[in-house]
Amino acid sequence: MTDALPAVKDALRTQAVETPSWAYGNSGTRFKVFAQPGVPRTPREKLDDAAKVHEFTGVTPTVSLHIPWDRVEDYAALAAYAGERGLKLGAINSNTFQDDDYRLGSICHPDAKVRRKALDHLLECVDIMDATGSRDLKLWFADGTNYPGQDDIRARQDRLAEALSAVYGRLGDEQRMLLEYKFFEPAFYTTDVPDWGTAYAHCLTLGQKARVVVDTGHHAPGTNIEFIVATLLRAGKLGAFDFNSRFYADDDLMAGAADPFQLFRIMCEVIRGGGFTPDTAFMLDQCHNIEAKIPAVIRSVMNVQEATAKALLVDREALAAAQRSGDVLEANAVLMDAYNTDVRPLLAEVREDQGLDPDPVAAYHRSGWARKIADERVGGQQAGWGA
Repeated sequence: MTDALPAVKDALRTQAVETPSWAYGNSGTRFKVFAQPGVPRTPREKLDDAAKVHEFTGVTPTVSLHIPWDRVEDYAALAAYAGERGLKLGAINSNTFQDDDYRLGSICHPDAKVRRKALDHLLECVDIMDATGSRDLKLWFADGTNYPGQDDIRARQDRLAEALSAVYGRLGDEQRMLLEYKFFEPAFYTTDVPDWGTAYAHCLTLGQKARVVVDTGHHAPGTNIEFIVATLLRAGKLGAFDFNSRFYADDDLMAGAADPFQLFRIMCEVIRGGGFTPDTAFMLDQCHNIEAKIPAVIRSVMNVQEATAKALLVDREALAAAQRSGDVLEANAVLMDAYNTDVRPLLAEVREDQGLDPDPVAAYHRSGWARKIADERVGGQQAGWGA
């Protein structure tokens, strides 16, 4: 393992994790949104917090925006503001699930007027990408039905394909469409993009600029997510991850908190399949309801780094040899040796080599930023779901 450490360190220095603007705002359960002191009131204040995460981790140079939650009059100016703080604006996330018109769906709605409204919003998001220099448009649809017979399942797929094609045609040469799937919620009988196969089928039809997003919280219990990752990488259709943790459904807990071994297994397939490149966007998609937000984002980033470091330490030659010989126990042992390695000292060295504090969470707490924003962000409306 010692001989591999320089290469592992070099790889870790190239890692980038995108943080979501909404992780810095207030969030909660279906029953209550919990407010915290110092929460941003504007997109610029969200970028201020994201800049602090990047300052202490060194690996979070981009921030996802959510429209209309992050709507501003001048997106080029917002991008410039991000640049002044050492950041770039990342994926633009659409929102076709909060208007009353979308009660029966958005781009799959039976009413052509509602579908047109939803499509116009998606095209607006591409306009925003042009202004911000963003590469990725991330699409997730709450569309579906609750009851048998409520709508024509096949017709809804036709409407979905038509809208996606229109948006795809609007993309620039360097822009991509990332299609996210979710097997339920809020639709309980059918969901229009319920699984990776449906997302893959639509992306395959659209073309090379359409890729699939794997949200680690969007699967039924027991789903082998790393198999999905391997398959999409093999097909050249994995575009991005939304990292988070879940116990039961779409819990949006801190990445690696519920099942760090699963995150390790996923990263093993990412590295095995050639997905550890800028072509695969590693994004967080989390809501920090009861924990302090910025430290939770930092901790999530560190968890992703640890899973990545362990995956990079897998002895690929020994693993391949065990697999070829059919030595089941030895093959599993090779993986477990890497997983059971304490990589925290290694990551501390990498951070120190980059001029960073080896303990990002402790460094953040010492910075006094939490107290500063609590004292200064008084008045106005805190950002949260819907703002």
